[in-house]
Amino acid sequence: MNDGNFLWTLLIIFFMVFYFMLLFMVLLDIFRDHKMSGWIKLLWIIALLFFHFITLFIYVIFRGKGMAERQQSAAVENQEARQAYIQSMAGTNPTEQISSAKALLDAGTITQAEFDSLKTKALA
Repeated sequence: MNDGNFLWTLLIIFFMVFYFMLLFMVLLDIFRDHKMSGWIKLLWIIALLFFHFITLFIYVIFRGKGMAERQQSAAVENQEARQAYIQSMAGTNPTEQISSAKALLDAGTITQAEFDSLKTKALA
């Protein structure tokens, strides 16, 4: 295989990967949009199946701003959910954290130095 064919093959593979990434982003956005009715979602999916490129370009041009906003709001919701989960697991009350660390110390699971470190973090 000569260099020209290799470069064309790389270019084609690049654009195929780009197309599939864009296609999956649009499909995710279609299902993420709660304001759009089920019938409209179905029409977009059918259009994507039969008119691949033109439908992708039309969707990105006309709904691109909303697509970015929905993606950003989903990221914020995920961050808030992750933060709430971490706080629920860590315990927000320092006395609870210290008492659970003391129980671990009494059970021999952690050392005195680790207990002191956990106590310092809980009080901070």
